[in-house]
Amino acid sequence: MEPISLSDALASFTERWSPRIVTTVNDYDVRVAKVEGEHVWHVHDHTDEFFLVLDGELHIALRETTGERTVVLPKGSVFTVPRGTEHKPYAPGPTAILLLEPTGTLTVGDRHDEVPEHVDATTGHALV
Repeated sequence: MEPISLSDALASFTERWSPRIVTTVNDYDVRVAKVEGEHVWHVHDHTDEFFLVLDGELHIALRETTGERTVVLPKGSVFTVPRGTEHKPYAPGPTAILLLEPTGTLTVGDRHDEVPEHVDATTGHALV
């Protein structure tokens, strides 16, 4: 095992909304992604979803029992979307994020709206 540079990992690909797995911790993938524009409304029924903004700004719209709201995460911020909460990430400009999810978790969750072409419905790609 060798240290992994997140900057190098992010520099190794250009695709948006197409996360790369940089390492695993127990049964969880640590993924990095470049994002911009809208993702898709989706739900992870059995797991929380952890976000860390490495660069840029991420907005996450949430549909909760009390109504809809949006959280704004500037660089250096973290946020966890609780399991079962419908959410839709959006980045107003180029943004880099780190995600922590159980291995095998789809980026579009267990239930989702129609997936647009710019969103990669994947369980993560290996870092090359």
